[in-house]
Amino acid sequence: MRADMPLDLKSLITARLGENYKLHERHLNPTLVRVQRIIGFDQVYARAEGAYLYDLDERDYLDFLSGYSVFNIGRNHPAVQRAITDVLEMDLPNMVQMDCSLLSGLLAEALLKKLPPHLDAVFFCNSGAEANEGAIKFARAATGRSGLLSLHGSFHGLSHGALSVMGDEHFREGFGPLLENCARVKMGDLEELEMHLKRKDVAAFIIEPVQGKGVNFPTGDYYREAQRLCREHGTLLVCDEVQTGLGRTGRWWGFEHWDLEPDIITVAKSLSGGYVPCAAIVARRAIYQKTFSRLDRCVVHSSTFGRNNLAMACGLATLQVIDDEDLVERARVNGAKLVARIEELKKKHSLIKQVRGMGMMVAIEFHEPSELSARMGWKLLHRVERELFAQMLVTSLFQQHRILTQLAGHSMDVIKILPPLIIGDREIDRFVTALDAVLADCRSFPGPIWNLGANFIKHSLSRSTVELASAGS
Repeated sequence: MRADMPLDLKSLITARLGENYKLHERHLNPTLVRVQRIIGFDQVYARAEGAYLYDLDERDYLDFLSGYSVFNIGRNHPAVQRAITDVLEMDLPNMVQMDCSLLSGLLAEALLKKLPPHLDAVFFCNSGAEANEGAIKFARAATGRSGLLSLHGSFHGLSHGALSVMGDEHFREGFGPLLENCARVKMGDLEELEMHLKRKDVAAFIIEPVQGKGVNFPTGDYYREAQRLCREHGTLLVCDEVQTGLGRTGRWWGFEHWDLEPDIITVAKSLSGGYVPCAAIVARRAIYQKTFSRLDRCVVHSSTFGRNNLAMACGLATLQVIDDEDLVERARVNGAKLVARIEELKKKHSLIKQVRGMGMMVAIEFHEPSELSARMGWKLLHRVERELFAQMLVTSLFQQHRILTQLAGHSMDVIKILPPLIIGDREIDRFVTALDAVLADCRSFPGPIWNLGANFIKHSLSRSTVELASAGS
């Protein structure tokens, strides 16, 4: 290609597709490449549409991971493509910075229509971690306090402040010291929560309505009582809706399941439409204005790419698609159907301990089986690493049935599934049939599926090798 010729991106991609892992091994993260090869996820995808990925041979892969819930509306949705094309064709001014762009105002207006009226001020940024970082700053500015509380097992992002409220020790290891005056409490323990709140130094209690790691949520009135205690002690309630928002749990927002009135929520992932990073902090106006409290502080918190036209257009198109295709209701109905179908498998497979979820956010937890042969394999894997069994199932679903899932978290016997909200009976049937077959294979020890487990044991001396599927948010 001559230096004076424009980039022919289509030709470049066509010529070099298949070099993906070699390029990443050489120039990006060779450890990640090694993990993907060990767990059998080193597939090259050529295209994607809706709930499916396609390899170079046009074989389909059912995507029950959705980019960690980025693709609520499915991959490469034509409505979002059209919005991006429209913006590019109009040659709009973009990121002037010292202006107020129309598209960001329109997206803020549309987003607030999906929220209760007390949440009436929006700040746009790029990712869930960035939104949670901003929420921490907003809460501290509004309360004059520095303390932060979160739940054990929570995931709020991997940047410094978000990591400080992370409820998973694995992700914090090696990155300290982090923010001071941060603590984690046990879900369901109101006494422990009140003990911290009584100190009157906690700016915010940050929760995921449904935790991404493990798909855990409380029973009873814990969240409502926690909100009451926060009000009583002057602490703000922040709901991290990065994964649970925009229909994922069968409601527009996860907090709606408990009739909560959070002071701040954070939104990201599927607001992007799967194209351009797009995130938001939504807060009560009085809280918001504590950050932007004077004229000379009008940009004291800002994000260079936060209000870019492409991201705003993607957000607008995504909200429209969710409405037009009734995806919130579809997530509720089909999610319940999916859980019920998996529950039926418990009658056949003693490996299944519990199925839990809301909408299209589902976890399948396993325990030691009653069958002697399967129990032998279970014990062997668990002597080495607890998560090896679940990873064996995840890899088997992928290699044998071309279904993409993930581990639900570190040291868990749990598979997590996050299907696009667009799926229907065909996709549910395919997943349940595949899971049934994989669990049936586990009854034969030794056997092919346990040989796969034995291969994981060989690599398990390096702990990071089998944790890819649970590494993301």
